[in-house]
Amino acid sequence: MGSSPRRDRGRSPWSKPLAVVLVLVGVFAVGAGLGRTAGPFDWAEASAGSSVAAPAPATTPARKPVGRPVRLSVPAIKVDAPVTPVGQARDGSVDVPPLTETDQTGWYNRGAVPGEPGRAIIVGHVDSKSGPAVFYRLRELKPGALIRVTRTDRTVVSFTVDSVEYFDKAKLPAGRVYGDSGPAELRLITCGGTWLGGRTGYEDNVIVFATRTP
Repeated sequence: MGSSPRRDRGRSPWSKPLAVVLVLVGVFAVGAGLGRTAGPFDWAEASAGSSVAAPAPATTPARKPVGRPVRLSVPAIKVDAPVTPVGQARDGSVDVPPLTETDQTGWYNRGAVPGEPGRAIIVGHVDSKSGPAVFYRLRELKPGALIRVTRTDRTVVSFTVDSVEYFDKAKLPAGRVYGDSGPAELRLITCGGTWLGGRTGYEDNVIVFATRTP
């Protein structure tokens, strides 16, 4: 697939405050909406994990696939992490793993299942107050890198990285990130770019676009 130029912006070191919010794409009744953020330092509300804009209405029932993902392996950046289902928070946004579980990734269980038709979405924190988190090195991935997802049905689904791109949180490509039909694809998403602080956190999202390997 085509890719936009990668913006290799500087980022704050992980010793600085945490950008706890990842931004996905909101799809609303009027069409594809823009991603949004929530307060990255709302620790009281985020005790069970922070949340992100959802690509489906809150009334959509959670999928219960036989072979849901349980582990993510990305050898090139030494990621070997558990995958936990994340659904929608009470405000209708996409949940992410708890702030205390920075080694976990979260699979959006109202979207596509990795290896099945559509674009599966797995999110992860980039860093924390104590150091790098599971997707700290996501931006280092190169086209051709291998990604493996292990599912509960004991199948291991492989994907090949097509591109790694930066997008301003207000200009996410809805059509490329979310969808529950078409070829089996995978999106890995975390924060990146310049640290802005406040309710925005990092300026961009880092998105890995990958296609299932036959």
